[in-house]
Amino acid sequence: MDYGETEPLAARMRPQTIDEVVGQEHILGKGKLLRRVIEADRLTNVILFGPPGCGKTTLAEVIAKATKRNFVRCSGVVSNVAEIRKVCDRARNELGGPGTILFVDEIHRFNKAQQDVLLPYVEDGTVVLIGATTHNPSMFVNTPLTSRSLVFELKPLAPEAVIALLDRACTDKVRGYGEYPSVFDPEAKRFLAEICDGDARHALTALEIAFRSTPPNEDDGLIHLTPDVIAECVQKRLVQYDKKEDGHYDTISAFIKSVRGSDPDAAIYWLAKMLVAGEDPRFIARRLVILASEDIGNADPRGLTVAVNALQVVEFIGMPEARISLAQATTYLATAPKSNRAYLAVEQAMADIQSGAVQPVPEHLKNVHVKAIGKEKAEGYIYPHDFQDAWVQQSYLRIPKQYYIPSDRGYEATIAQRMAAVKNRT
Repeated sequence: MDYGETEPLAARMRPQTIDEVVGQEHILGKGKLLRRVIEADRLTNVILFGPPGCGKTTLAEVIAKATKRNFVRCSGVVSNVAEIRKVCDRARNELGGPGTILFVDEIHRFNKAQQDVLLPYVEDGTVVLIGATTHNPSMFVNTPLTSRSLVFELKPLAPEAVIALLDRACTDKVRGYGEYPSVFDPEAKRFLAEICDGDARHALTALEIAFRSTPPNEDDGLIHLTPDVIAECVQKRLVQYDKKEDGHYDTISAFIKSVRGSDPDAAIYWLAKMLVAGEDPRFIARRLVILASEDIGNADPRGLTVAVNALQVVEFIGMPEARISLAQATTYLATAPKSNRAYLAVEQAMADIQSGAVQPVPEHLKNVHVKAIGKEKAEGYIYPHDFQDAWVQQSYLRIPKQYYIPSDRGYEATIAQRMAAVKNRT
């Protein structure tokens, strides 16, 4: 089907006003700072940072239209110092007019010298700078520029926001495909909104491919956008996995039980299913951290370190690279010796306390820096490091009870031997 458009759908569907922008309510909602600045036409220099497809360029163009200023675009990839000077000098010659917004896309690609060229023009108000970057400005943009700018972080679009954009594209008869009767399967729409990972450009590009490659149905004349059609357009298989219902809970349950059961192959399979389905990798990593203490514990204390490191990789690196660290952590924990004795110990102790068996702190263990009124500080505590092996016979509970009973697996076997040796000295 030939629609006759040469401009990509994502470009045609760019919002024209602030009210058309979806998502980013934390900076564009009623009464929020950026919205107030735009509506009052008191725009200062702005740096927008966030992931691809979250609306940085769109927001810059909307700002320019709302403020009625000239809009000049540069790119941190292809623009050079001479081009920057030319744009800024022209803006200086036009001072007294509507003013010029200089939009620098991927500003982090400018080196220090290129960024320094902008500084005098920004400082004297020749141009109002709007920089866009996927990188943290505090690390990739010169401090003199960030200190003269309002810095706003844009978030990945939530699935509901992406769905709103998809619906708009399907019904808009001027910029979208509203002239072409279609049926967008709700499951397919939700899948596309989630698999695009907050990237509106990705979602709209897939929708455009779907419309252009799918002929109308012979029976009803409608273009049917089914799950299979959308999955083919994004080149990702639609996995039956409802994130808030049984598919979500059943799969994470199978994953955890496979790791606990020391089956690395099954664990990797369930991990892969969750990642392909678009599960939040932070959720997976957090569950691994819990498992490392609950099911492995002191049988391999390094397991917790591995799991926490994987969580940090997910937070700082993100997908798709974080999948490798998640796989490493999963296979390490699945093949590690297992012990739930630390988990059982704290559960039993908490059960005793909740049942009312709360023991007071023995006098010799109380804080020596705190004195009760009319009494001398507690005495009788024996400092273990003054004795061989840093151990001395001393009570730490008024009513002794053993909560932690180490297993004979992994490093916990060494702990068990040490505890037995201590017990034999009493």
